[in-house]
Amino acid sequence: MNSKKIYFASDFHLGVPTFEKSLEREKRVVRWLDSIKHDAAEIFLVGDIFDFWWEYKYTIPKGQTRLLGKIAEITDSGIPVHFFVGNHDLWMRDYFKQELNVSVFHAPIERTFSGKQFMIGHGDGLGPGDSRYKFLKKCFTNPFLIWAFGRLHPNFSFWIARRSSRRSRINTGDDDKQFLGEENEWLFLYCKEQEKIRHHDFYIFGHRHLPLDLKVNETSRYINLGEWINYNTYAVWDGEILELKRF
Repeated sequence: MNSKKIYFASDFHLGVPTFEKSLEREKRVVRWLDSIKHDAAEIFLVGDIFDFWWEYKYTIPKGQTRLLGKIAEITDSGIPVHFFVGNHDLWMRDYFKQELNVSVFHAPIERTFSGKQFMIGHGDGLGPGDSRYKFLKKCFTNPFLIWAFGRLHPNFSFWIARRSSRRSRINTGDDDKQFLGEENEWLFLYCKEQEKIRHHDFYIFGHRHLPLDLKVNETSRYINLGEWINYNTYAVWDGEILELKRF
């Protein structure tokens, strides 16, 4: 068994619902990173790490300095950290790459570990349904609209974003924590369709906010990483076994 492990976590949603609760959660995430850095080969942070993130050319949102410092410490030690943009931190540019030496992905990727095929991504906008969000994502990623939003003063643009964030499902408690059945879980259906095209041993996604470990078929599994407001769940691959764990 490989002594080095690969870790996956998502949906910390740092910044909500209050400064105090976010800080408490951030410190918990940092403790988790401290607990895994001794045996981590790579760490994947699979989207919505922040409840809002926007990069101007010279400005980023203040806060979350403990997490940013810990990531810098980890990458400086030689452990690769990979960041996937989610629907709350779509506007990641080059700050993480330049300052933290973190690779940033804007779409799902495929990787091979110990001969096993992995697909890894945040999961927003994938699968059938959710047409409203898919339309909104087209707006949020439209180059002209991004340029126009970037012309606003940060005090105003970040205020708009924070107000919008207060209405998000993770903040209002409107998140559906019930398993909807395989026929209604959009990301599971996406995995089923992808498996018809190309085999993957593991599909690892966030976004759903509900920890899930489901069989796509006899040789393929879908793992949803859950979130860190209620569950504090993550996945770990030790070279032979992929487990969903709770910190």
